[in-house]
Amino acid sequence: MRIADIGETSVPLNSSLANSSIDFSEMTTSVVAVITDVKRDGETVCGFAFNSTGRYACGAQMRARFIPRILNAEPRSLLNDAGDNFAPEKILAVMMRNEKSGGHSERSIGIGTIEVAVWDAVAKIAGKPLHRLLAERYNGGKAADKVFCYVGGGWYAPGKTIEHLQDEMRAHLDAGYTMVKMKVGGMPLADDLKRVEAVKSILPRGGKLAVDANSKFGRDEALAYARGLAPFGLRWFEEPCDPLDFALLAEIAAAYEPPLSTGENLFSTQDVENLVRFGGLKPQRRDVIQVDPPQAYGIVQYARTLDMLARHQWPRGLMFPHGGNQMSLAIAAGFGLGGAESYPGVFGDFGGFADDAQLKDGYIKLSDRPGIGFEGQSRLYRIMRELAA
Repeated sequence: MRIADIGETSVPLNSSLANSSIDFSEMTTSVVAVITDVKRDGETVCGFAFNSTGRYACGAQMRARFIPRILNAEPRSLLNDAGDNFAPEKILAVMMRNEKSGGHSERSIGIGTIEVAVWDAVAKIAGKPLHRLLAERYNGGKAADKVFCYVGGGWYAPGKTIEHLQDEMRAHLDAGYTMVKMKVGGMPLADDLKRVEAVKSILPRGGKLAVDANSKFGRDEALAYARGLAPFGLRWFEEPCDPLDFALLAEIAAAYEPPLSTGENLFSTQDVENLVRFGGLKPQRRDVIQVDPPQAYGIVQYARTLDMLARHQWPRGLMFPHGGNQMSLAIAAGFGLGGAESYPGVFGDFGGFADDAQLKDGYIKLSDRPGIGFEGQSRLYRIMRELAA
């Protein structure tokens, strides 16, 4: 049993959307295919992944360092103790050889994307959906059959009015979502508060709203938004400041009573530990941590991050992985997390879930497809199969 090859290609997201900080017109993503010599049902087992969204393709690092390290390793050294499947933790260790400490995002996304693709292959070889395999290894066998999902929207676009924003959110609610998230920070505070009020006004009883500033604000603006948003009772106020400015985040947390959230732009276990040590977040307030596993060294390291958070008394129910894709859905289900985000109709072929995914009362039902389940996303799987071929 061996990894025969690993392919990578860069694909544009083809999106004109924008948040408060960036637009996605130039955004690309790396798609990875881990090609094994294993056959299942007459087909070569290939594991697939992509580097989530919001970070550009990182194929140069993969091709120069991480892929050669795997392919040059002695094949048996990459297998589990039984020798009947690959060992993701060993493959992660091989990719990390001769890597200096710190500077995580330079390598964590490339490594994490390959590692998640390895997990896709591992689950397919085992003949199990990834979420079930992860539950067996990391959650005492408690496999979820559905996952709570909130929908991300409220993007800025030329000519988009408050009425358009309300229509967008109504469509999400009609589709079965019970929690929506919208962007803030791309307009003056007074205008953004009108947008928030407009969305809040159309929510049904029990519906929840979160907002996302995408790390836009400095101190004065962040505190002004905190004061303006506090009366709305939001589920969370996301990334109000630079993701590594833990002192400012702690100041915001002291001034803002409702929950906060952050973490999608943290790429190591140590960064997340510094967040909970110094960032002022509190599990008692139901603050949320949103690490994106494919961008943060992958699933093995995410399990280590969860173990660290457990030592700091953070429950898994307050973990919502960033991404809005099949990978984050499987990870949320497998580890028993609080939920996942969803981006239907966003980010071209890379947003959303399987074509036959069923949403009801805010929950997505998990499929029984082996692996991550990209095979259920016809347009995305076409890109992946072409890469593997």
